[in-house]
Amino acid sequence: MKKVLITGINGQDGSYLAEFLLEKGYEVWGTVKRNSVSETQSTRIEHLRSSGKINLEYADLTDMSSLVRVLKEVQPDEIYNLAAQSHVRVSFDQPIYTANVTGLGTLNLLESVRMVSPHSKIYQASSSEMFGNNIDSDGYQRETTPLSPVSPYGCAKVFSHNITNNYRNSYGMKIWNGILFNHESPRRGTNFVTNKVVKAAVKIRLGLQEKLQLGNLDATRDWGHAKDYVRAMWMMLQTDEPKDYVCSTGVSHSVKELCEYVFNKLDLNYQNYVVISGKHMRPEELTDLKGDSTKLREDLGWEPKYTFETMLDEMIEYWQNYYIEKNTPLLKNSWVKDKKIDM
Repeated sequence: MKKVLITGINGQDGSYLAEFLLEKGYEVWGTVKRNSVSETQSTRIEHLRSSGKINLEYADLTDMSSLVRVLKEVQPDEIYNLAAQSHVRVSFDQPIYTANVTGLGTLNLLESVRMVSPHSKIYQASSSEMFGNNIDSDGYQRETTPLSPVSPYGCAKVFSHNITNNYRNSYGMKIWNGILFNHESPRRGTNFVTNKVVKAAVKIRLGLQEKLQLGNLDATRDWGHAKDYVRAMWMMLQTDEPKDYVCSTGVSHSVKELCEYVFNKLDLNYQNYVVISGKHMRPEELTDLKGDSTKLREDLGWEPKYTFETMLDEMIEYWQNYYIEKNTPLLKNSWVKDKKIDM
């Protein structure tokens, strides 16, 4: 039985990856950080932890000694480095913390693996934020597009990406960089715009919220589903030659289009509820992100199963069920009589 170690296992991607690898017959280990609020420690993976299907160890990317300890114990066949401070807007407020965790944390992990578990294959989570506003002449970003980040998060990811390639070339380590474009799900943090919009729209529809504050509605992103993207991570590590791969749908949508679809699905006009707020604007904004995943599709046969619309439908249904079940006695809105949106 193969052993896998997932840093950031209690995040969106980590939780889906853990489920996916359990289905593949892996022995799954994950690292978590000590949190004073225990209920937030493993919310996304509680069903796996409580049933004893996964093994959790306390470790932190900024604490190399903890990484060495866990690696010595587990000796994993595969490592997926998904832990990070991953919110772009927050990285402007906490640039040093972001650099330490998202940037130097990767170096701590690579050096730890080199020292005590050199046989392990490693997946490094790179990001489309590394490209900044560099776009190839055909409107896409791909593995060869120059990197020019416009946020502390993007800068930290560029360091991680480059140091990964350096360790791969210098030490012959088997490391893959997955340059993932935006990927969402009901498990996405609600401070990320997709789940923020969906959650708020459902609450507005149910009479639990009045307005939604957002930043730049014209920003466009290439949004896919996290389940599709963790499958791509695994596919990369099943090959023998380490490479860099862009993972994306190849279709971009604006935040405005996101709002239109979600609010329309709930029989609402977003313009009546969305308020533009300067506090949600980034100091420097990306205009457009759209990835070309031809290399991934041709080399590994990967294809996304979700569309932009089916991804959002799933998210709407999740929050709708959550709030109706939680607040039914308090809801006066006649719309609740049907219980569910006709998806």
